[in-house]
Amino acid sequence: MSDAQRWDDLPYVETEISIEALPEDVWRFVTDLEKWGMWSPEFQGGEWGPAGPVAGGTFVGRNALGERRWETTSLITEAEPGRVFAWAVQTEGGLPGSTWRIEIEPADSGVTVKHSVQLGPGASGLTAAIEKYPDDAEQIKARRAEAVRAGMEAVLEGLKAAAES
Repeated sequence: MSDAQRWDDLPYVETEISIEALPEDVWRFVTDLEKWGMWSPEFQGGEWGPAGPVAGGTFVGRNALGERRWETTSLITEAEPGRVFAWAVQTEGGLPGSTWRIEIEPADSGVTVKHSVQLGPGASGLTAAIEKYPDDAEQIKARRAEAVRAGMEAVLEGLKAAAES
């Protein structure tokens, strides 16, 4: 399903990359918040909650976009070492602001890593922008999706470089 088809529902972005590495090696980097902070143009790093990277655990993420700085708390919804890592960014009201997922799938010469995000349904910067400029909602969503995709691709390129070295 294309991004455009999902706009009627919730904004969704997915990208993937092939990595010549073992799933457990890729997993080590998937759960390294400081490495992600080096690769991502928006996520600047974070700290694990007491449980660490396990389902039901949490982490606090530091983010920056231009001059704007903020922190988020995420609930880990899935954590299967070498297979899947997923988290939901928590917001007031109990609905996630976004839900992110990394899937590691065996491939002929290593793994395929799929990175996806569902934006919403909880409040976020995207929600605020749409509320402020409702006539520009589709353009706002499209710009945000492209920025998110570019960030996700940068993270996957960093992950690939780290895991293959």
